[in-house]
Amino acid sequence: MMKKLNFIISLLLFSILTFAKSPLDGLVNNSLLQNANISLLVRDVATNTTVCEYHSKNSVVPASTMKLVTTATALELLGADFRFQTRLEVDGRITADGVLNGNLYIRGGGDPTLGSEKLGDTTFLVKWVEAIKNRGIRKINGRVIADAGLFDDEGVNPKWTWEDMGNYYAAGIYGISYLDNTYRLVLRSGSVGNTPIVLRVVPEIINLKIDNRLVSSTISFDSAYFYGAPHSSFRSVTGEIPANRTEFVTKGDIPNPALLLAQHFSDRLIENDVAVRDLPTDSIDRASERTIIYTHDSPPLSEIITETNVRSNNLYAECVFKYLALQNKAVATNAEAVLVIKAFWKSKGLSVDQLFMYDGSGLSPSDAVSAQFFVELLSYMQTRSVNKDVFFRSLPVAGENGTLKSFLLKTPLQGKVHAKSGTISRVKSYAGYIDKKGKQLVFALLINNPNGSSKAVTKKMEEFLLQLSAGVK
Repeated sequence: MMKKLNFIISLLLFSILTFAKSPLDGLVNNSLLQNANISLLVRDVATNTTVCEYHSKNSVVPASTMKLVTTATALELLGADFRFQTRLEVDGRITADGVLNGNLYIRGGGDPTLGSEKLGDTTFLVKWVEAIKNRGIRKINGRVIADAGLFDDEGVNPKWTWEDMGNYYAAGIYGISYLDNTYRLVLRSGSVGNTPIVLRVVPEIINLKIDNRLVSSTISFDSAYFYGAPHSSFRSVTGEIPANRTEFVTKGDIPNPALLLAQHFSDRLIENDVAVRDLPTDSIDRASERTIIYTHDSPPLSEIITETNVRSNNLYAECVFKYLALQNKAVATNAEAVLVIKAFWKSKGLSVDQLFMYDGSGLSPSDAVSAQFFVELLSYMQTRSVNKDVFFRSLPVAGENGTLKSFLLKTPLQGKVHAKSGTISRVKSYAGYIDKKGKQLVFALLINNPNGSSKAVTKKMEEFLLQLSAGVK
């Protein structure tokens, strides 16, 4: 009798412990996340059955997982082989002796890769100069004019925070992007407490004024923040950088990338014996008739969205996002891009009432998305999209590359999770696919307002995914 009683007690204890240590219970019932807003859904891709769910219809701030919406929509509407096009145009006649009696225009096409360190051709201006000379032009009785009018002139999304504006990761979005819309401020720091000295700006930007409020500190990392409005030549930089550095580099956003490109192109022409009479500008006479003389193509969209997702490139995401507005309008706006995106996914039967979208990158704390919407979108891309493979390959791989390089590193899930992460203040999220035991799970796990650090939340999310996948049969 005693043996039987002990067996029953042991069985009950095992059942209690098993329940207490269930993946979901371990995630939501702990001091770190007990007050957090959590939206979670995990489904089997093949059967569309729910494996795990918690407040999956609740919309919460997604951070950079929003890029999944942007890149998936772009693939579906534009196609993997789509290329942004930037055109060189003239508005005057080219004489037999090589004189252009008019202006040379750079008509922007929304391409985020012009001169980009991340993707594309950093020496593209050499080809542009060659194209001008091949047309027989040796003198321009006018100027180089940058036309960024394909996008509106808003620049910075009004839903972004002041803390972000002016920094390289929140650069302004225009019809012409150049050099990742980023400059480098090179500084020399002295002893702790002193103000670092500005050595130079790379590239040099005419009339740029830096209000230097930095302090040399005992820190070992870059804690400098820039502040400034679109097109303004005034930038304030505050915060701290490491002390006693001969050179230290921090990055801000180029106030007017279109004008800088026009200046650089004009300079290159002159250096290569093509005379340009007047100074470059970004002021446009839209009434003039123009003739296209050269077209520059970006890398294909498949490569652009891979850079966007793997490295969480905000500039690329926002340019792709804004370009989608041109499905309906001649000039792209953020508001129209949102309408295009929501209309597309509504037509596919997704729960767009759970999608609150204001930008393409997820920088805005006003964005909100449910786990259910993410899972529906990811399931669609895996089971219904002709771009299935391109989209899947665009995602970072856990423990191997991009923003997931350290996520699930040296665990049974290393190399088996393809997902997008998202991190801003008080937000941590992951959404993507898990390949385990011949099955594929699609998941979205979004956490807002935890009682702890981002690192601690990441660890708890890793524990959940490992426990969940271990139970897959």
